[in-house]
Amino acid sequence: MIHFLDWSFIWQTIGVVGAIIFFGRFYIQWIWSEKLGRSVIPIVFWYMSSIGSILLLGYGVYILSPVGVASYGFNLLVYARNLIHIWRKQNKLTSFRYYLTHGLVLLAFIISTVVVCYVFYKKFFHVREMARLHAVQYSFWIFLGLVGQIFFALRFLIQWLATEAKRQSVIPSIFWYLSLFASFLQIISYAFQKEWLYAIGLLTTLFIYFRNIWLLKKGKKVLSESNGSN
Repeated sequence: MIHFLDWSFIWQTIGVVGAIIFFGRFYIQWIWSEKLGRSVIPIVFWYMSSIGSILLLGYGVYILSPVGVASYGFNLLVYARNLIHIWRKQNKLTSFRYYLTHGLVLLAFIISTVVVCYVFYKKFFHVREMARLHAVQYSFWIFLGLVGQIFFALRFLIQWLATEAKRQSVIPSIFWYLSLFASFLQIISYAFQKEWLYAIGLLTTLFIYFRNIWLLKKGKKVLSESNGSN
């Protein structure tokens, strides 16, 4: 029998809802791209990114997942900056919205730093209690997941810099290649740690990454053919 007021059920629900929102953003992006025949990012992508990452961060704290909290704790700045540029382009950026958004991001960063340190602290003592071989193996999978997160962070750093340079939200093609590589690393890490919600969520996005790469290559080919006929 399911106890709906049980904390375990509540946090599992938060995790599932967060995963649907966060990983579902790429299916919205895919449908939008297919509709336009090119790789594009609709504004709802950034809203879903923000909400989904907050929920998945909370779930990561509940299951004490070092890779999970590191993955979803520090992305809001990038999401917010993309929204800022989109609002500016749409003439919807007010001073109040600008400062409120950055204030909330700063608050989220402070909270994320605290909870990430808490999870790593708790996990450190948990691993110390394991048998030596098991502890080494477990630490390796955590390390692999963190390496994957470095590549995930790198993709958004590149995207953020490209966005700031052009003062509009853009996605360079390397974003999708880094997404693929980072996803493979983290899927392996989460799977061996039996954190299936994260692993399955990432697995569902691989097709979207491949599809965006194909659309980008198709777009370049069409552009090249068009230039050649002139």
